[in-house]
Amino acid sequence: MKKLLLLLLLPALFSCGNEKDSEDENSEIRDSLQTEKEEEFKVLDSKNISQDSLWAPFESDLAEFSEEKYNQLKPFIFDKNIPELQEAVKNADLTYEELSLFFLYRIKKFDRENELSLNSVISLNPNLLEEAREKDEKLNNSEENHLINGIPVLLKDNINTQNMATTAGAVALQNNQTEDAFIVQKLKENGALILGKANLSEWAYFFCGECPSGYSAVGGQTLNPYGRKIFDTGGSSSGSAVAVAANLAPVAIGSETSGSILSPSSQNSVVGLKPTMGNLSRGGIVPISSYLDTPGPITKSVIDNAILYSAMTGKDVEDALSVEVENTDFNFENTSLEGKRFGAFKQLMKEDSLYRRAVNDLKNAGAEIVEFEAEKIELENFLRLLSLDMKKDLPEYFEKYGAETGFTSVDDIVKFNIEDSVSRMPYGQALFEGILQESGDSTNLDSIKSDLSEKGRKYFETPMQKHNLDGILSINNYHAGFAAVAHYPGITVPMGYNKEGAPKGLTFFAKSSQENKLYQWAFAFEKASKRRQSPKNYE
Repeated sequence: MKKLLLLLLLPALFSCGNEKDSEDENSEIRDSLQTEKEEEFKVLDSKNISQDSLWAPFESDLAEFSEEKYNQLKPFIFDKNIPELQEAVKNADLTYEELSLFFLYRIKKFDRENELSLNSVISLNPNLLEEAREKDEKLNNSEENHLINGIPVLLKDNINTQNMATTAGAVALQNNQTEDAFIVQKLKENGALILGKANLSEWAYFFCGECPSGYSAVGGQTLNPYGRKIFDTGGSSSGSAVAVAANLAPVAIGSETSGSILSPSSQNSVVGLKPTMGNLSRGGIVPISSYLDTPGPITKSVIDNAILYSAMTGKDVEDALSVEVENTDFNFENTSLEGKRFGAFKQLMKEDSLYRRAVNDLKNAGAEIVEFEAEKIELENFLRLLSLDMKKDLPEYFEKYGAETGFTSVDDIVKFNIEDSVSRMPYGQALFEGILQESGDSTNLDSIKSDLSEKGRKYFETPMQKHNLDGILSINNYHAGFAAVAHYPGITVPMGYNKEGAPKGLTFFAKSSQENKLYQWAFAFEKASKRRQSPKNYE
């Protein structure tokens, strides 16, 4: 089993490094933002989650898990990275069962039906504690465990999993019981514990068009812990990023078609990797586009991101694009940016002070920065690509994994939602209706894919070749569409907070299959900048 060459007792990567205006100075702005944001929300809390059934499997165990025990464990768990958690287990300061109970306790305390609720978790693995006890019993039987062993992992609720329905946030899929997706099989093979399922923008944000990010009919409205009802959560992996940011889960899995990992990760001050297409299997994941979809890790640190990514890799013979990733033994002991050349967008340098500061952090760490003007390229037919792909890919998912739902097509879902539009689609279903109106055939689709891929690669490769660049620097998910069609990977790392307190991320893009380079650059930036702070109300 693969082991990572990682430093086991890394110094904390989450120290304060951002000077923010006082709450008094910003309260008026925040109040205005909250009023504006609340006007977007037609629905806040879920009407489809039963708290009693959610917590029934853990009732007796949580009754014995006191506040005193929680506070005793907190120094060993809160904001700690995976190597630090494993060291605490090794030193008998912590068990895997206690680790799982800690996060269950925090989910129950913070996530739903209270003044700090975030609505980030849809369901919980009823067998979690039993599986955690088994890990504890086997703790001393093997020295070759992957570092993910015993660590609870939260999955975006479009990823198939045993014991919990895979809903994609949609009422139509509330009874979609499946076997494990390929990446979940790999996680379990490497010893991970499945904590539960995370809320998301319904149907991975390709459904309602005008709805706020983070909303689903099953999970309700996900909220940002850095500004509840104020700041956008980003989408569509909203619950995954929010839960990790608020320490409701140590790590989580999201999925991305175009920005759906990079956006919520940066909006919630965590690290998110959108891998190269095919490096992680898409088998058993509710699709938008088989040409663009990929799962990916969301974590509080770069080192955890690499650990989680490595635990999911493996060739899936049933996924046509799946490849065997040759090297996931990432070594962070000797990272250096000396001689690395990064391209910075001139427009972003003018407009964004956090971006300028992050670029300066890279310079101070030894990197060379070249400012350049962005290529004037438009991604025409991007929406058509998504519509045409989902029109064929969703029926294939139903046939292979979701036959028991009784649905076979997008048209079936549209008709189902119309039967009770208030509860099933309060924001409408404009994008699904658009799919039905799309009449292109496979020839049209292949032509669109070829054209968009060429444009995406040109967008990055022109400045990279002209200036001999190793990578491109962006913000949040600003250029995720180009990376998507180019099949280029990207990683976002917290780079600070604006004057209102909203998080932003510095995003690195590299050429296909250069995840190793992305991790090296991201780790070096994280180490040099140390910008991440935990959300204040969730400590």
